[in-house]
Amino acid sequence: MLRAERVTTRYGAVVALRDVSLHVDEGELVALVGPNGAGKTTLLNTVAGLVRPAGGRVTFDGRDVTAAEPAKLVRAGLVLVPERRRIFRDLTVGENLQLGGVTIRRAERRHRLDEARSRFTVLDRKWATPAGYLSGGEAQQLAVARALMSDPRLVLLDEPTLGLAPAMIDVMFDLLVDLRQRGRTVLVVEQNARRALEIADRGYLLRSGSIAIEGPGPELAAHEDLFGTYLGNT
Repeated sequence: MLRAERVTTRYGAVVALRDVSLHVDEGELVALVGPNGAGKTTLLNTVAGLVRPAGGRVTFDGRDVTAAEPAKLVRAGLVLVPERRRIFRDLTVGENLQLGGVTIRRAERRHRLDEARSRFTVLDRKWATPAGYLSGGEAQQLAVARALMSDPRLVLLDEPTLGLAPAMIDVMFDLLVDLRQRGRTVLVVEQNARRALEIADRGYLLRSGSIAIEGPGPELAAHEDLFGTYLGNT
């Protein structure tokens, strides 16, 4: 479904990604892990059209989307849940979700809103609450629910457990597993590397802007040298 081929991304003279290649097949949950500053967020932003690569190619569903605008990618079925959520704090929970459904027809949007209320019960209880009053875990669920409003084929998640309490981290990992079980294709960047790899079909380790290791998620999770050398004990 998604393929990055020898992608290089620069910020001025700084090379953030260097000849990065990866793929995500339909129905997979793929984890992208690595130390801080490795280029993980840059890779997601490049795939999502927020950053233009200096070289290489990105294809989605067999089509070259290297130069595609983010809005076009959303309509094609690719959505990003960004780091630190980026919800609209002054709008209510319900209004945030309605904005997530602007690319679909009104009747379908109503159906998706009902589905979100049923699936994310905490959001249903706070439907009329401004999003700025939500806890971190509630806000993260809102960010995911908003992304799902467009019925995407591929969901990119950037650090979904960042800053969350342990109980909410469990909720988010359960949600990742649920997304895969429901047939969603997911590429997740996650600081809790071992746990992310344990539930992933496959994993990639990004280091200094390049792919250092790739393989089946559970195998990488059991690879003690990987954590000692590249990731510490995360």
